[in-house]
Amino acid sequence: MAIALGIDIGGTGIKAAAVDLEAGKLTTARKRLKTPHPATPAAVAATVKEIVDEGELRSLTVVGAGFPAVIKDGKAESAANVNRRWIGTDVAALLGEATGRPTTVVNDADAAGLAELRFGAGRGTRGVVLMITLGTGIGCGLFHNGDLIPSTELGHIEVRGKDAERRAAELVRERKHLSWGSWAKRVEEYLNALDRLMWPDLIIIGGGVSATPEKFLPRIHVRPRIVAATLGNDAGIVGAALYAAQMAASGTRTGA
Repeated sequence: MAIALGIDIGGTGIKAAAVDLEAGKLTTARKRLKTPHPATPAAVAATVKEIVDEGELRSLTVVGAGFPAVIKDGKAESAANVNRRWIGTDVAALLGEATGRPTTVVNDADAAGLAELRFGAGRGTRGVVLMITLGTGIGCGLFHNGDLIPSTELGHIEVRGKDAERRAAELVRERKHLSWGSWAKRVEEYLNALDRLMWPDLIIIGGGVSATPEKFLPRIHVRPRIVAATLGNDAGIVGAALYAAQMAASGTRTGA
């Protein structure tokens, strides 16, 4: 059984677990701590260290982390939902110091999409697939015939003159106390805008809301097929571990 450590760094929480890479399942309980505020590099690194520096997780040598930013050669080129000090930071090096092992970094929505295409709702799907994560912000993973096109960040396209995630993220629904129906209309408008640009064959909706798809998916009417992620909040962890194993096999350890 091939096991790797997956870490999912989000705007509200940081999670980690050991992952069975053949089955796409967690082999340890998911550990979670709140994302520190402000989410500076030093504060996040300290939180990651606290999560992974105990028990079975300490012994795993293949480590991957999903991070909410454009990632180029292991460095953050954006910082939508974390502190702006991350821009230009070598995330792979910093998290490698925190974990005590080489750590591969990938955009968090890309990680979730990798997991869903390999083990979940997108398994076996050809053509263009969009993985949309609705949470603190809107993450987007783009795939063509199963291949990742990294760090597309389509959650930031303009809808009604605003950054899309400021209208349709799950956090917006919570803060504005929107009904599921009102929020679903915002998500539908965003997905229609994406459809006009990308013409996807499948859209997978992930994030915490994927646990209760009956509350919003039936209210959304768009051209492409749309489904809820099946790995739920484990998708980011599984995908980060999977990506790290793929990069290790290719001789690359920093990330996209």
